[in-house]
Amino acid sequence: MIKLRQNQVEILSYTGGKMGVSAVPGSGKTWTLSLLAAEIIASGHLEDDQEVLVVTLVNSAVDNFHQRVRGFLELRNLLPFNFRVRTLHGLAHDIVRERPDLAGLEDRFQIIDEREADAIRDEVAQAWLHSNPYALENYLDDGLEEGKREWVNRDQLPNLVKDIALSFIRYAKDLRLTPERLRQRLDDLPVPLPLAEMGCAIYADYQRALVYRGAVDFDDLIRLALQNLEWDNALLERLRHRWPYILEDEAQDSSLLQQEILSLLAGPQGNWVRVGDPNQAIYETFTTANPKYLRQFIREQEVISLELPHSGRSTRSIIDLANHLVEWTKSEHPVEEARDALQETPQIEPTPPGDPQPNPADDPTAIHLSTKKYTPQEEILAVADSLERWLPEHSEDTVAVLAPRNIRGFELVDELRRRDLKVVDSLLRSTTATRFSAGALGNLLRFLSDPASSVKLTTAYKVWQRDNPEEPAAKKRSDQSVELLRKCHQVEDFLWPRPGQDWLMETGLADIDAPTYKRLVEFRELARRWQAAVLLPVDQLVLTLAQDLFTQPSELALSHKLAVLLRQASQAHSNWRLPELSQELAVIAKNERRFLGFSEDDTGFDPERYKGKVVVATIHKAKGLEWDRVYLMSANNYDFPSGMEYDTYISEKWFLRDHLNLEAEALAQLDAALTPDEFAWYQEGKATHRARLDYVRERLRLLYVGITRARKELIVTWNTGRLGNCQPAVPMVELQSFWEERLNEING
Repeated sequence: MIKLRQNQVEILSYTGGKMGVSAVPGSGKTWTLSLLAAEIIASGHLEDDQEVLVVTLVNSAVDNFHQRVRGFLELRNLLPFNFRVRTLHGLAHDIVRERPDLAGLEDRFQIIDEREADAIRDEVAQAWLHSNPYALENYLDDGLEEGKREWVNRDQLPNLVKDIALSFIRYAKDLRLTPERLRQRLDDLPVPLPLAEMGCAIYADYQRALVYRGAVDFDDLIRLALQNLEWDNALLERLRHRWPYILEDEAQDSSLLQQEILSLLAGPQGNWVRVGDPNQAIYETFTTANPKYLRQFIREQEVISLELPHSGRSTRSIIDLANHLVEWTKSEHPVEEARDALQETPQIEPTPPGDPQPNPADDPTAIHLSTKKYTPQEEILAVADSLERWLPEHSEDTVAVLAPRNIRGFELVDELRRRDLKVVDSLLRSTTATRFSAGALGNLLRFLSDPASSVKLTTAYKVWQRDNPEEPAAKKRSDQSVELLRKCHQVEDFLWPRPGQDWLMETGLADIDAPTYKRLVEFRELARRWQAAVLLPVDQLVLTLAQDLFTQPSELALSHKLAVLLRQASQAHSNWRLPELSQELAVIAKNERRFLGFSEDDTGFDPERYKGKVVVATIHKAKGLEWDRVYLMSANNYDFPSGMEYDTYISEKWFLRDHLNLEAEALAQLDAALTPDEFAWYQEGKATHRARLDYVRERLRLLYVGITRARKELIVTWNTGRLGNCQPAVPMVELQSFWEERLNEING
């Protein structure tokens, strides 16, 4: 028997129409929405060819919904049919596949992943900068010395142009603006807009590169899906019949296009449920995603407005701290324009007595808001010291350290590993399993690209030996083999010996250590097989290597994915050979680019699997997760600025004049190009100021998300930054003061 809270009963009594649900962290919104999907299916209102459509934010949530809805249906002895769970991109793909011709695409059109899209943007941005080396000269700080100016032009501007290109292209596609239409708008303006001109040129080259490949990117998919729904009424009616109920999770992160797509699919009188928490909207920088869409929807007259305010995740003290951050932001934040960042209703409420998810026992002393002034390195050492003391007595508890940025997380991981503490870093980027598989295959490709190198031969042997037992005798034999191979100056004499010139036989190893000799003979046979496979296309070569390296289904599945990636790279870059292709795998293996594999961490992270281990993640990646003990690092005015005069901002580059945010200015120029009657209103610097305020709002919500990841214990620290001039973030100071007063009250 499933025990429900009163608020959940109200939601599950839904029979149709539009409903908006505001849900606090830990309120069970995914569980409730899954149960609602099962209730609708069980009600018998669906025809055989109809489905409940669930739209969520990320791939891991798709699996979570599938399992929950399926489980609820099986409890009722119903077959797990009549529902479909999709991310927005997955839904857009389904829609475009219905009529690819309407979108101007072939039936077998290609969707490039973020890796390939990033490579294309990088290439076209570099080409633009090479053709226009002085186009951004006017934006550089006049005080730059000549030597620094050259360094900025060479090493800094390429990355900046690439970042601007990413934001500009995505924003233009969110506005459904083609390069041709934008070019026409710019030509009609009385005065040039240099950043918009740059963005338009790169956008046009980027789209030409996609057309050449017969491909679209993820942003195109969404734009084209909406276009198809608008242009083909028969398609729209067919999909409305197929999906008579639409349930939208994480609606606070909806973009303008997502809202328009789902609104069209639901229709004026349709059944559309939107669930989310505007206080957890942390993905809106330089996109059209905005929590205002959910807020506006909930306020519409015909929408049933409900709340999920109860949360059994955290102690009462942690709940009070999170609620105070909201209250203070709304009424006392020093920058009045930022006071709308968080909404007061609903506040987080503990679960009522008898609830199946009771809050953990409260302990106000388990919250530590550090007032100590740390350097960045001292902060890492302090957190590591604390974990080293805490872990031995808490092997059955979960713990996470959350950082605002990847680089801080990696620095902490290095320190924890130096201390031999158990650490999990898969939420920072690729999982360990993914990186290892990519690295292993990459090392074999490097050997095959330079088969005369004894160093690369030795590395290939170590990769192949990875599954050998770690017992001392086996390790000793492996080390002996490695040392022997390093001394093999003529690799051919080992791999392809001529009569009377067998290097391996001449070592005398067959008589001294027969098991090691046998192992090296086995490796030699495999290496010959690999060399013969070099004539195959690169994807077939990778699969051949994988068959000899891996046995786990997840590793073999990942190898297939990597093989497809290299085939696409080879097709896109006809001059690439094994050295360049192996470098693509090295990028993944070195954790420089996220690649979605098939391990459990890639498809859905469960903190409960890592009791007694330290999970290190960014706050963004921790959204939707929870741990018994949470550390929040770097709560300073650089990572959490508040709009004060002394704050600095990550998007405002030190080498640009007037603290300009060129990404924001480029998008403002794009907006100006679309509204020429208001062209005179464009003033340089206004967009930078607006971007600061947007960032301040988003960082307040990010801090709220970080606090609400903790169940029982919370530790927050800050540091002085790389230059030593950072201060504790304004909300950090407020929370310190609030909590000090709370403890004084408790202690009498």
